[in-house]
Amino acid sequence: MIKVGVLLGGKSIEREVSFNSGRTICDHLDSNLYKVIPLFQTAIGDLFILPWTFLYRGKIADFEHRLEVEAKKITWDDLPALIDFMYIAVHGKYAEDGKLQAILELLKIPYLGTKVFGSALGMNKILQNKYLAMHNIKTPKGFAVNVGQVVLSDLKFYHNQMQLKNINFPIVVKPQAEGSSLGVFVAHNDEELLHFVEKSCFIAASIGQDIMIEEKLEGMEFNTIVITDSATGDFVALPPTEIMLRDGVEIFDYHHKYMPGVANKRTPAHCSQEYLEKIKETCVATAKALYFENIARIDGFLTKDGEVVILDSNPISGMAPSSFVFRQAAEVGIGHGQLINHLIKTELKNYKIESVVKEKQMQIKKRIVVLLGGSSNEREISLESGRNVCYKLSDEKYEIVPVFVDIHSRLYVLTQRLLVCTSTKEIASRLDEAKAIGWSDLKKIADFVFIALHGGLGENGTVQGTLEMLGLPYNGSSVFASALCMDKYKTGQFLKFQGFDTPRSFLFSKFDFVAQNFDNLYNFLKSVNFSYIVKPHDDGCSVMVSSPQNKENLQESLTEIFATKEFALIEEKIIGMELTVGVLGNKDPEVLIPSEAISKKIILSMEEKFLPGAGENQTPARLPGEDIEFVRQIIKEAFVVIGCQGYSRIDCFFQNEGQSTTGKRRVVILEVNTLPALTPATCLFHQAAEIGIRPAEFLDKIIELGVQAHPQDEVVSVDTILQQHERI
Repeated sequence: MIKVGVLLGGKSIEREVSFNSGRTICDHLDSNLYKVIPLFQTAIGDLFILPWTFLYRGKIADFEHRLEVEAKKITWDDLPALIDFMYIAVHGKYAEDGKLQAILELLKIPYLGTKVFGSALGMNKILQNKYLAMHNIKTPKGFAVNVGQVVLSDLKFYHNQMQLKNINFPIVVKPQAEGSSLGVFVAHNDEELLHFVEKSCFIAASIGQDIMIEEKLEGMEFNTIVITDSATGDFVALPPTEIMLRDGVEIFDYHHKYMPGVANKRTPAHCSQEYLEKIKETCVATAKALYFENIARIDGFLTKDGEVVILDSNPISGMAPSSFVFRQAAEVGIGHGQLINHLIKTELKNYKIESVVKEKQMQIKKRIVVLLGGSSNEREISLESGRNVCYKLSDEKYEIVPVFVDIHSRLYVLTQRLLVCTSTKEIASRLDEAKAIGWSDLKKIADFVFIALHGGLGENGTVQGTLEMLGLPYNGSSVFASALCMDKYKTGQFLKFQGFDTPRSFLFSKFDFVAQNFDNLYNFLKSVNFSYIVKPHDDGCSVMVSSPQNKENLQESLTEIFATKEFALIEEKIIGMELTVGVLGNKDPEVLIPSEAISKKIILSMEEKFLPGAGENQTPARLPGEDIEFVRQIIKEAFVVIGCQGYSRIDCFFQNEGQSTTGKRRVVILEVNTLPALTPATCLFHQAAEIGIRPAEFLDKIIELGVQAHPQDEVVSVDTILQQHERI
């Protein structure tokens, strides 16, 4: 079996993107052909064989401090004995610029993608434009600025160059050797120009780098992935993706690229077939001109006058689950695993390396319907969760059917090309390509329904009750526990009555808000010394959660909530260590290792939860062992008391003796999530890994527990009941 090293992390500022890419590759490489060895490079260049327990963390900082003790440190010279092939999943400097390729060449290690010269050329935007000009491929008008000129901050120089190149404000300022739109800005005047020039130059290091100043193009922005046809060895372009920026957004930045549901993309791009072919031809010509091999990502514009202008070209494409590469491959019927394995097979063919296939044992597959989307504020996270479940579940064990739930609770069976869409809004706009089914039809296509919905009807007992009526087993808690836990106020009151610690709380109605009946609310605020949190009582994922500092802020928070809700939950602010704790099991559940949620502000934001590299979870939480076990015991008791089943995630605060109002350590429970997120880097996967459970095994266990908790009803005749009664 071929030993494939997957290199992730790296020394560039794109290391978090690389980490996501590498995880996807490790998940999808064919285990019958390859032995996968995750290799992690730190920001200072140290190499480690990455323990798989760290592979599903949300951020490098979540595990990097543990590498020296828990991972095997290696050197470049060790690699030839460890791996047969390197799958490069790192991005940016020291990854795509020829340096990594050079050391692999020296060590005679075969690797994926563009070789030394093409990599060095492709990562240098200044040289890249010169080579494209040699091949009559258009690039934006602009000029380069070296570090010395940046330090001088000479406006006269910039004005002269802009006049010489015939460009005017607004203009684009960007580093010459970075990616993921990091360090890219739009300047509208001299003041912004000087500010952004300096910021762009020093985006990655104090020594700075040359930058580029370019005209801001108008037209249709696109991205095209180019791959190799293994049969012919020639480049082919996948269907281009159109990038549609929202009003007020000027560049396709890091946030829009990687935050779930934020960006609007359309594949294929919305233009004539003639222009689509022109874009594809230009992108193939670009890849060839820059000496790229096997795969490349080409960014550009189709201008209003029909010209194709190339903005940027990358010898390695990002491979997070919803990346362009998978989106475009799905348009031509190629799934994630198929594409990743196509790329490595093509490269191995070039190196004349053959793989030996292990014998597969045939087995009857269980039909799993995965429900995703929905109508709640968490529908974008549901799409990420559901898509990840579809990709993580073994296609050798299961026949997986993704089913989209629209905002009206109607069902649609999704094709692969729809499953990879960026947002639920985009899927909803293309439902004519999907197959509409009724809820009763689930019985015909499913042996088990995996609910990947969050919030609303998907988590409040409604879908659970529907599946019970249909006699279909499903994951997670039953109707009562789901309905209870979806209401944070009722859950808090119930747990408090059962002897658990919960925040003091007050449920404020929209009726009283409109009528300006604030007396009871202000009395409550006085009782908690005006240290409080405002949030919906029936929503999640930090939606509309705030910590008002004055009456004006409170008014704004309540106005936002009452625009769509009938009640607002006002809670005392708890001081202590914020924890999130997974639980797995039915009657005798196992509590996973608690994670410490680290927030830069008072409230953990959506970005910190789901944007790569934005948030931080420390697993295990930084508590003494006896306190960890204390937390786990309390969480287990809460899970059992509520009647949760399968799995859940319980958020809480741990207070030591000095922080607690009782003078004793305690766990203050905030909320119970009966269908927690299952996105690629969810903390549940971190916690399960700490006790030796891999993500695919975790999902298998959820299905197994769901079948146990919600079995199909046995049909018993009246005669049978009477016979049993007679025997008694």
